[in-house]
Amino acid sequence: MDSPSIPTATVLGLGLLLGLRHAMDPDHVVAVTAIAARTRRAGPAAWLGIVWGAGHTLTLWAVGAVLILFNLVVPPRVGLALEFAVAMALVVVGLLNLRSHAPLHSELEDAPAGPLARRAFLVGLIHGLAGSAAVALLVLATVRDTGLACGYLGVFALGTLLGMTLITTGLAVPVSVFSRRFALAPGTLRIATGLLSLGFGLWLAWQIGWVDGLFTAAPRWSPH
Repeated sequence: MDSPSIPTATVLGLGLLLGLRHAMDPDHVVAVTAIAARTRRAGPAAWLGIVWGAGHTLTLWAVGAVLILFNLVVPPRVGLALEFAVAMALVVVGLLNLRSHAPLHSELEDAPAGPLARRAFLVGLIHGLAGSAAVALLVLATVRDTGLACGYLGVFALGTLLGMTLITTGLAVPVSVFSRRFALAPGTLRIATGLLSLGFGLWLAWQIGWVDGLFTAAPRWSPH
């Protein structure tokens, strides 16, 4: 690290705070909200946030650490392609919500084991993969010591996991209260979040594919 006067605890604390904030990125919140809308209990919703965060942490830390340790540069088209995969994941999550055969008054009540948890984990993996390059660049811009940089990245990823768990729990509590008072609430929320995920995913795909230039001759990628 170029500036040894900055305490390690400060660097890691900053990583935790930025990880918490990273969990609030719109694409993260939209994806997990759409998945968590399939259950109206706070416990299962929190578990989905943990599972999503575990997938996100796995790829974010693993890929980000490789980029840091080997000082690799991600080409713009590759970076855009990874972000485009996030857009497609949002589209798929939205369509799955809209195509569900569950009645509008019936949603999952027990722990979301199986398909929901696997879906959350997979979406987390994709989001972590897409975000790894941007986070690695952020770390390298401020931390030159590779060991501390990898530690920062790990704390950042754990902060994202914690943040997403808090978000899904916070969303599930009012949903649980609302669903007990209005019989159609769970199904209505499933459809509403499906439409939101589908619409946001399509907008993101257009933005990445044509505005940022993934499918054009001159791609422009600004990691974020």
